[in-house]
Amino acid sequence: MKNEAEKALFSTQLKEFATTLREFIATGDEWTIRGFIDIFKNIYTISSDTKIVSKVLELHLFPHFLAFAESIGYDIELATYQNWYPDLTFISKSNPQVKFAVDLKTTYRDEEYPGFCNGFTLGSHGEYFVERTSTKNIQYPYDEYSGHFCLGIIYSRAALDKNEETHIYSIDEIESIPAVIKNFLFFAEEKWKIASDKGGSGNTANIGSIQKIDDILNGNGVFTKAGEELFDDYWANFGKIEILVNGKRKKLSSFEEYLQYRGLSMELNNPKAPKRKAK
Repeated sequence: MKNEAEKALFSTQLKEFATTLREFIATGDEWTIRGFIDIFKNIYTISSDTKIVSKVLELHLFPHFLAFAESIGYDIELATYQNWYPDLTFISKSNPQVKFAVDLKTTYRDEEYPGFCNGFTLGSHGEYFVERTSTKNIQYPYDEYSGHFCLGIIYSRAALDKNEETHIYSIDEIESIPAVIKNFLFFAEEKWKIASDKGGSGNTANIGSIQKIDDILNGNGVFTKAGEELFDDYWANFGKIEILVNGKRKKLSSFEEYLQYRGLSMELNNPKAPKRKAK
């Protein structure tokens, strides 16, 4: 259920909120979380595994999401199940018909390719994306949301030796425990504006993000010139429409191919720069 005025306001508020988050989780450039503590006051260092880092970051920030929602007149509803979309549903207190999907995404800078990150997924392009009234794996039907947003964290991974990664510290040594991640960059953007035209993960039907950090921060994705409707149509048909290339049939797999298939202008394409290794 689209509500453009409410969406524009929510977008501005979410982006402003994102700029405040670093102060809650970092001192200097480093993450304030250093490990897990047991009842014997032993501290176990956090692995740099991206799934662990992502979940702890979400837990660390969640109280601030609650405070933000309250300040702008919204309630937050968590996804009922772990694999459902989105992570957070913002529901207006004054008009419960106004809902926004907010997915929390984390990724790390790619040290081999300056200016790029590892990328992230932007939700499924499966059943709930295609059938906009479906309730499969989604908190509310896709069309009931007035907008779909990503609130993301880009960080750098610290170079730790094996001893630092596996050492058990006492509570008295907390100041000497190294941080596994640092140099945080927060952003918020509508997901279609930072989408690529490639899948985001191996065998699952996920939409991939662009990877150049400046483009992410500026909402300059593959579909920026084309608009959300063509983003929706492209991903609803991704891997389904077949086209003829050099006399052979293949499944459509790029926005350029999609524009050719639909007979649309190539000027609607916004191709992204490839990664280039540092010399």
